Amino acid sequence: MFRFKRDQLPTAETALKGRDDSMQISGKHYVLGTSMIPPFADSCEQLIIGLGCFWGAEKRFWGLEGVVTTAVGYSAGITPNPTYDEVCSGDTGHNEVVLIVYNPERITIEELLKVFWESHNPTQSMSQGNDMGTQYRSGIYCLNKEQQCIAELSRSQYQDDLHSRGIMEIITTEIIPATAFYFAEEYHQQYLAKNPAGYCGLGGLGVAFSGCT
Repeated sequence: MFRFKRDQLPTAETALKGRDDSMQISGKHYVLGTSMIPPFADSCEQLIIGLGCFWGAEKRFWGLEGVVTTAVGYSAGITPNPTYDEVCSGDTGHNEVVLIVYNPERITIEELLKVFWESHNPTQSMSQGNDMGTQYRSGIYCLNKEQQCIAELSRSQYQDDLHSRGIMEIITTEIIPATAFYFAEEYHQQYLAKNPAGYCGLGGLGVAFSGCT
């Protein structure tokens, strides 16, 4: 997970070309046994987030009550259907992200965002812990305006929470409309369930998220 170090996003002119063919995966969640591939039930909603290496990030969410399925992949970039190596090169513009499919009657987006904020350091730009690169940036990728408003409100609130604890660094989390989500390779899906001793570099700041007010 420490192969390349980049801190600048590519432009449309400099990004890798990519390909038309999508990543082929089994589509079955290794832990939950549910489908990771749409269509999902009408009762479900989706959220796409990035908070560092997606191995540990996904594990933070698949066990939550109300989460139907999760998947890791690449989003917020330029190159169509990128591979892991291409994303790690910094030349696709993508972030390592987690797709969360959840039932809003059993878990709210605010509860998901609480886990998001508390599970990583959102003040690091283009990195997370010792993982350096644009693919490790903090991000929330919104599928509608309501998500956008809640995400922005939560960011403002968590900034206040940090300041109240004497942490004055500014949150760098990008909150933008979601673009295409590309599934990561099969071996990345639910990686830490398949490899319990595998690497996880996530670590929060020890500050509780007080909620959207």
